[in-house]
Parts: sequence; C-alpha cells; structure tokens
Amino acid sequence: MKYALQIAAAGQKADCAKPMRGLGSGILEIALPYRGDAFRCVYAVQMGNDLWVIHAFQKKSPNGIKTPKHEIDVIEMRLKRLKELVK
Repeated sequence: MKYALQIAAAGQKADCAKPMRGLGSGILEIALPYRGDAFRCVYAVQMGNDLWVIHAFQKKSPNGIKTPKHEIDVIEMRLKRLKELVK
C-alpha cells in the first residue's frame, strides 16, 4: 500500500489503484489482499498539489467486493471536511 501511495505522490497511478465510484473524479481506491484478508485505502489526488489519504480500513463485509455502507459514510464525511479545509 505504501508503494502505491508513493507512486500516487509522484503523479502516477499504481496498477492496483482504481477510481472510487460515486465520489467524483480524483478519488481513488487501493485494494490489496493480505493473508486472506482485504485492505483498502481511499485517497484524493485533486486537492491542490497534495495527496490526501482519506480513509484506510480492513474490509470485513460479507457482501463480496462491495464496500460496506458505514465505510462509504466515513469516506464521504472526511471528503466533505477535506474540501472545506483546502478552500
């Protein structure tokens, strides 16, 4: 995950990063398996010149690959605060 974020900080997109649907452009998600678990990191690249990690979590949803609703709520709340902060 750290390597993928370093690539993003350098202005590139890691192969394991994909756009996070429903949150607007410039919001990407890194999803990585590790020892049978799934870990995710959501970051923003279009907030000025900085890379902002919005949320990182271990996915524990029994609903396949879908991101749990409570995690989406956290991401949306933090993204709203971040947009207010960088204005």
